Amino acid sequence: MHPPGPADHLRPDRGKADERETLLDLLAAEPHLVAARPGQTLIGAKNYFGREFEHQLAEQSIRLLRPARKGDPERPGAPLFKPLRQVIESVNETFKGQLDLEQHRGRTPGGALARVMQRILALTAAIWHKDHTGQPLRSLTAYDH
Repeated sequence: MHPPGPADHLRPDRGKADERETLLDLLAAEPHLVAARPGQTLIGAKNYFGREFEHQLAEQSIRLLRPARKGDPERPGAPLFKPLRQVIESVNETFKGQLDLEQHRGRTPGGALARVMQRILALTAAIWHKDHTGQPLRSLTAYDH
């Protein structure tokens, strides 16, 4: 166990906590996330459901878009979910695989952030370079590690 700190609500090791409760805890701990940008739309997975949960989000002017659960009528934004999920999974896989973000070797939160940001900046520069030199953007193998 580590000593409590300001980013505890961002820690993924909360066990089997309900993701809805985790989100509501995050919003309660960091009210500026909502206050600075009223009327936000939150895109969530099927498990972000429940009349009370959606009501709590609506009270904070947050609109929830999520896929319908089995037996539910189609929800707003439904055509966006499959392509959006593919993009998110692709970005996550690039971050975890090609950028080795899970093995950042940062010893402090600031050090980890610096290393992660360096890798994202390097990938962005590689994509920019390939785009401006007419090379195909699909493969970034030459920039791997």
